[in-house]
Amino acid sequence: MTFETPITRAPSAIDEACEKFFAEYLKLSPEFGASLGLPGFEEAYEDRSPEGQRQVRDLMQRALNEIMGATPVDSIDQVTQHAVHERLSLWIENIDSGWTPLNNIASAPQNIRAVLDLLPTATAEDWDHIAGRLENIPEALSQAAASYKKSASEGKIAARRQVDIVLGQIADYTKAGGFFEHLVESAPQIFRTDRLQASADAAKSGYEQFAEFLRTELLPLAPEKDAFGRERYLLASREFLGTSIDIDETYAWGVAELDRIIAEQERVANAIKPGATIEEAKALLNADSSRVLHGTDALKAWMQEKSDAAVAALGEHHFDIPEPVRKLECKIAPTQEGGIYYTGPSDDFSRPGQMWWSVPAGEETFLTWSETSTVYHEGVPGHHLQIGTAVYLKETLNSVRRNFIWVSGHGEGWALYAERLMQELGYLDDLGDYLGMLDAQRMRAARVVFDLGVHCELEIPEQWGSGVWTPEAGYEFLKKNLDTSPGQLDFEFNRYLGWAGQAPAYKIGERLWNDLRDEVKLREGAAFDLKKFHREALALGSVGLDTLKFALTEVTVA
Repeated sequence: MTFETPITRAPSAIDEACEKFFAEYLKLSPEFGASLGLPGFEEAYEDRSPEGQRQVRDLMQRALNEIMGATPVDSIDQVTQHAVHERLSLWIENIDSGWTPLNNIASAPQNIRAVLDLLPTATAEDWDHIAGRLENIPEALSQAAASYKKSASEGKIAARRQVDIVLGQIADYTKAGGFFEHLVESAPQIFRTDRLQASADAAKSGYEQFAEFLRTELLPLAPEKDAFGRERYLLASREFLGTSIDIDETYAWGVAELDRIIAEQERVANAIKPGATIEEAKALLNADSSRVLHGTDALKAWMQEKSDAAVAALGEHHFDIPEPVRKLECKIAPTQEGGIYYTGPSDDFSRPGQMWWSVPAGEETFLTWSETSTVYHEGVPGHHLQIGTAVYLKETLNSVRRNFIWVSGHGEGWALYAERLMQELGYLDDLGDYLGMLDAQRMRAARVVFDLGVHCELEIPEQWGSGVWTPEAGYEFLKKNLDTSPGQLDFEFNRYLGWAGQAPAYKIGERLWNDLRDEVKLREGAAFDLKKFHREALALGSVGLDTLKFALTEVTVA
């Protein structure tokens, strides 16, 4: 079938039910509205208490019943029902599991702070809203603490390692010269009011009280063991993939994929210099001054230049890029936690999509050869093209499809697929840039092995050791396969341990994207058009991998 992507489309009963759910969800999670740049959500937070989560669950169940009870009028409706059923059923199951996530990257302590990064800062009213949000932080943290207490009463507590890390992050937020003091100092003098200072002090105090709760109540109960175990891992994996995996088959595939990538790296190293090892080839690239950037200003400028060039070239020949999506802003993040990430545009594109680089303290030099593919991953044709296109399709997709659903396996799988695509299109013909992409692919394959191996306590492949995986053995394995700074390595290691199932979603998602393209190409034969495949795939928005397969290979036109 051909998935229709009309320019305009009358909303169906399913669309109306989705819009109703979306509006009601925004009332329960106003910071989500703020992240989308919607007016009216500038200051409040979601109630993260057990009662607040019950309200979210009840809303999801009502919406699920209403959306699934309606009759689809076209293939877009069919995909919407499939996507909504997969996501809402899973999130209800997650709430019912009793776990309240706590980790180093994507849990209440980070999320409550991070929304401040997205708020506008141009006017006195903007800074007044920031003060209002800061004032609401203590209550938001107190409500989150109530859910952590409830989970703890059921024996469902994050590993001690994650509690310790969060305590360290909060110490950084609240220290002299930390996030809250810096936020006030970043305000223009004319907007630096007594209220702003008082609200920042209140937010800082709220985090200090939350840290005291973690230290005195949660930490003494936290288990030493990091591994999630198979049952909990499968639920976590489904959240990030939108499909169920065979743990043992996927692990074996990850091991084989890692071996394949290393062999290709060895071939490229030899092409850079005959007889060179991978490490020697990297040393040659690192010594090339034309591939080294000094300072974050140079890094930011390089990211922007690469992004702008990709948008211009790909928009002319390989993708349909709407005009609002052609703007991508590259920024240095206000934190120093490590990681490169993307945040989508506001619903009206007044705030463009943004690529952020969180630079660990002390890092001042950056290697372009190792990060060129990352720019394509986070920007175009990666996350920015994918998310920006979905936001743009107001006349085709309802708000749940455009702005609510985000599945890592689909989104991160597309971003890895985008890196490979750029190699296919000749943008990584430079051997250094290609080796950098392979290095990134090697990291993603190693994460499949590490994540499944450590959390499910599988046997270590003989080429990497012996016995059953432990975090300690896993750390040494990552050191051999992730060519990164010590600070970034520690961040990644702790991220995988606390956010099980997320890191492998990149490579597993890429696997399915490639499989689906091959399947469609085989079915269509000489009529296959890659640009058309991309257009129809991106028109879906973010969906689970089961829904992606359903939409591209199974759905029928009503």
